[in-house]
Amino acid sequence: MPPFMVSAPGKVIVFGEHSVVYGKAAIAAAISLRSYLHVTTLSKSRRVVSLRFPDIDLTHTWKIDDLPWETFHAPEKKKFYYSLVTELDPDLVQAIQPHLEDISPDKPDEIRKIHKASASSFLYLFLSLGSQVFPGCMYTLRSTIPIGAGLGSSASIAVCLSAALLLQLRALSGPHPDQPSDEARTQVERINRWAFVAEMCIHGTPSGVDNTVSTQGKAVVFQRREGLPQIVSPLWEFPELPLLLVDTKQAKSTAHELAKVRKLKETHPKLVNTILDSMDKVTNAARDILEEDGFNEKNEEDLLRIGELMRVNHGLLVSLGVSHPRLERIRELADHQGIGWTKLTGAGGGGCSITLMKPDVSQEKLSDLYGKLEEEGYQRFETSVGCHGIGVLWPAVLKNGGEDDAWGGMEIDVDKFLKAEGTEGGRSLHRYYQTNPASKKFDELGITGLDSADLAAWANAKVLREVASGEIFGNARSERDYWKTVQKDGVPFRSVQKGYDWGTDDQGRLISDYSLSEFEDRLKTLEESLVLGLTPV
Repeated sequence: MPPFMVSAPGKVIVFGEHSVVYGKAAIAAAISLRSYLHVTTLSKSRRVVSLRFPDIDLTHTWKIDDLPWETFHAPEKKKFYYSLVTELDPDLVQAIQPHLEDISPDKPDEIRKIHKASASSFLYLFLSLGSQVFPGCMYTLRSTIPIGAGLGSSASIAVCLSAALLLQLRALSGPHPDQPSDEARTQVERINRWAFVAEMCIHGTPSGVDNTVSTQGKAVVFQRREGLPQIVSPLWEFPELPLLLVDTKQAKSTAHELAKVRKLKETHPKLVNTILDSMDKVTNAARDILEEDGFNEKNEEDLLRIGELMRVNHGLLVSLGVSHPRLERIRELADHQGIGWTKLTGAGGGGCSITLMKPDVSQEKLSDLYGKLEEEGYQRFETSVGCHGIGVLWPAVLKNGGEDDAWGGMEIDVDKFLKAEGTEGGRSLHRYYQTNPASKKFDELGITGLDSADLAAWANAKVLREVASGEIFGNARSERDYWKTVQKDGVPFRSVQKGYDWGTDDQGRLISDYSLSEFEDRLKTLEESLVLGLTPV
């Protein structure tokens, strides 16, 4: 089996935090920050399975033949790839424990707890779906999603692991051009079910929303019902919207924030119920707008309607007492520059904020805002919401073997994967960006600080990427001026700072002589081949 890669997005709650706890509707959507999993099959003589997650400093290897296969494959315990698992088997959980004891022995207890939870979810899936004759493998994880920020990082990783193991089992047919949509839906749901199992290993009783959003992408409306399964309705037409996500770096406790609202509700039941009902109305109003046939995400008036609802939702959350001075400062700075509409996302009390970006915000305003955020210790991510879900690159080579393929056949091996750096803003991992002088100049000076050679070099660095993603570039408005400038000047994607032979197309034309628009169209073709789901290939 060739090396292959899987990627899956994180998520944000766009509307309905806290009110969802009391049976109201909420909307969660996929963001362009993603986790990536690279899978390599080892030689037949290497009977081991390795889990590597350098972003949290986790590396561990197990001997395949020493794992508790007999327990997991006992007739009364055995699960199959099509099984529906709604709770963990205590006997299976117990069987894993001895194989977690020697993980990260020299790390602090808090770190060991995270490492053990990650390893537990991996082993539970590996032993449930695999078999003792499974070949030795190395599973290497990378993520651009901040961990512990309420952005669904664990669910994103769970989706990657689930999809990878199902692919290895041949339980997924893999992306192909003529795959029927109902077959694609079945496979996506299969991935989602096993990702939920992995989430149970980490969180105990997860809602299932995070893994659902990460698997299928776009957005969902979800609503809890007492004594009944929660309602999860996909929003397939949810548009991809530009988003500024800011991490306050303020530690938060979801349990603490939930308890605050519960106490307030007990003290002022009528008042708080009115607030929760209002939040439900906001969520449903947003859903109605987003599902309108005429909704246009590029129309400022349509964005304004969604933005106003986000602002109202934030105000209601403030009235429940779940904001924080660090969150209010972000809103103050964003409002001062007039760049968009800001609200907290998640439980509040810290964590992250999201800002829906207005069209055509000037680079000067963005630079001023970004400078102030950095000065005050915030971390920002220019991202987008409403993005693709699970993605597969099979094999892990930027070439699919077609007659008109001119991608050069660059294989993404483990070494390249580990060395790849994620850029600020949650853009795809790629080659050269961190070392390219033009890229640094762009970050510091913006478009106006780049001459034509810098523009070409920056463009070259942007597209020479090393991993699969469900999008081409981040939709940050700050880059719109760049695209307009380069399109106008007709700058080709010719390598300036670093050489790379793109070869020729099927007409014998040098790829390096393509205009940006031509190259972008070619790149879209590649990107579309990486998406597994409603638009399978």
